[in-house]
Amino acid sequence: MTVDANMTFPSTRKPDGSNWSMLFLAWLIAFASTLGALYIGEVLGQTPCQLCWYQRIAMFPLAVVLGIACFRDDFSVRQYAIPIAFAGLAVALWHNLLYFDVVSESIQPCDETVSCSGEIMMILGWVPIPVLSLAAFGLILIFSFLAKPRSEQ
Repeated sequence: MTVDANMTFPSTRKPDGSNWSMLFLAWLIAFASTLGALYIGEVLGQTPCQLCWYQRIAMFPLAVVLGIACFRDDFSVRQYAIPIAFAGLAVALWHNLLYFDVVSESIQPCDETVSCSGEIMMILGWVPIPVLSLAAFGLILIFSFLAKPRSEQ
């Protein structure tokens, strides 16, 4: 049995410096967003609106996939993370346009029973949850674009 001397395992590779930091920051934002969404839903008992559900569908796998990529020092995750983050960003942008009445829609995602506009849905008393989601997806995209291995620079 022969062993390839060039074979390296993720745990033996040296992280790619600031590029790995960008990947880590993308994961950290996805992880914090996931924990925040779970806290709002499970601890506070707030039912998310339909657009919030779609954003969760995009955010939750990002937390897992980016976390594994950080552990493995795997920059190829960008191929998967960027499209998912773009999808989440698109839904978050639409949600914000509806939230701030920029776009008039006959079917609102929020109603009397499920609302993103209540006082409990504000962080620090003035930042709405849809704005945080938009910022999170935007930052994840930026950090994912910046997380390039040295061979692509």
